[in-house]
Amino acid sequence: MFSVDLSLGGKKFQREWIFKALSLRVSSGEKIAITGGNGSGKSTLIKCLSGQMPLTEGELNFKSGDYSISMDDVYKHLVISAPYLELPEEFTLEEFLRFHFSFKKLDSPVPFGELVELLHLKNAVNKPISLFSSGMKQRLKLGICFFSQSPLVLLDEPTSNLDEKGIQWYRNLIADFGKSKCLLIASNDSREYDFCEQILCLEDYKRQRLL
Repeated sequence: MFSVDLSLGGKKFQREWIFKALSLRVSSGEKIAITGGNGSGKSTLIKCLSGQMPLTEGELNFKSGDYSISMDDVYKHLVISAPYLELPEEFTLEEFLRFHFSFKKLDSPVPFGELVELLHLKNAVNKPISLFSSGMKQRLKLGICFFSQSPLVLLDEPTSNLDEKGIQWYRNLIADFGKSKCLLIASNDSREYDFCEQILCLEDYKRQRLL
């Protein structure tokens, strides 16, 4: 059992609080949606939860079973898909997948040919990622999240650049491969999170000025 526990977390830039006194807990198999208008701090919270950005206040703990995980080792247990994360475009699809899965184990022993079919990228195996469409890149980002052996999945605007068919593919991915994972989804689109058990609205935790 893997769990994330944020207690009274807060983040501010200069004198503006992005969020304050925010607590959440998510365990294996649970899904939380992080909602709020543009600029409300959804991406900032995702960055704090992934260890890319420090909190201003509060306590963030990760546990695997009875063992606590240090912030220095959290990256080993999570995967993230976000618009601000770039793929190595000089790699072909095959080169990138083999490179990625030399660091992250496959969640299940899926043969390479079956993996690229699940990503709907069968015809792009030897194509440089620089030549991928924005939708192809998004499917690749999401695919490596769900097929990696990582208990924590952080998704920021997961269906950006996906058409209706791609959105349905994403929802199928959640249903088929996301059941046992801790899943946090930052989104303004209900199609991306309407299956979540909890919805956290960041605007409920926003303070404009330091008190």
